[in-house]
Amino acid sequence: MSGFVEKPEPVEVPGLVHLHTGKVRELYQNEAGDLVMVASDRTSAFDWVLPTEIPDKGRILTQLSLWWFDQLADLVPSHVLSTELPAGAPADWAGRTLVCKSLRMVPVECVARGYLTGSGLLEYNESRTVCGLALPEGLVDGSELPAPIFTPATKAAVGEHDENVSYEEVARQVGAETAAQLRQATLAVYGRARDIARDRGIILADTKFEFGHEGATLVLADEVLTPDSSRFWPADRWEPGRSQQSFDKQFVRDWLVSPASGWDRASEQPPPPLPPEIVEATRAKYVEAYERLTGVRWS
Repeated sequence: MSGFVEKPEPVEVPGLVHLHTGKVRELYQNEAGDLVMVASDRTSAFDWVLPTEIPDKGRILTQLSLWWFDQLADLVPSHVLSTELPAGAPADWAGRTLVCKSLRMVPVECVARGYLTGSGLLEYNESRTVCGLALPEGLVDGSELPAPIFTPATKAAVGEHDENVSYEEVARQVGAETAAQLRQATLAVYGRARDIARDRGIILADTKFEFGHEGATLVLADEVLTPDSSRFWPADRWEPGRSQQSFDKQFVRDWLVSPASGWDRASEQPPPPLPPEIVEATRAKYVEAYERLTGVRWS
């Protein structure tokens, strides 16, 4: 089993129609037909949305995404129309809400990898490939790849795994022209972000993007280059051949699989609430990632 331990009830706001509850975001539509995205403080691990929130997480994700959209504006347009709070929205939505263009979303998770880890490492160890792309011998967990690669995945529902697919399968699903656009945009954005992060002492190991179309124009959507959608590693602690320290919810994952949690991941039981020290350590990692990348103190 997986999914929500406790699925939240969406907030009702006059003039907004609730469309969807995601792992982290609530999605609404306003009377103009624009989308209103609200990033909660929910966190997920092992395909479960946990019962414990990480304070400020939704605001950090939103503000970091906005910063990145500005850094990438000359490469690809974003879906953001406004950060103005909709009339009648609760005060808690401030800083975590985006009014966005309604796009024709491409049903592909666009993943760029510059380093080998995660599901890519598992495939590499079996076949020396990632999403069917051949890689050289001798790579280990954390190895930098000879060049960044585009490794798409299918989008999964809450509680299910995204599934890596080949570029050829993406072309079959969305057409050769769109597939080529996705690969070019994904690698261009990754390259820009990798260089920015590197200047700040951070390795961008991999990341995933979502794109949609506004007419014929490809537009960058959803969140972008946050610790939820990317693997950020401190460059001064990078050591291939082992798991890397990261700016994300690794504290949550480590605690859940430790004896301290008392949770059996293989069981059908939902995971337990997180203890305060794990919540605080995880929040601190999100704050540190925001501050190191943007150069702005979180407040």
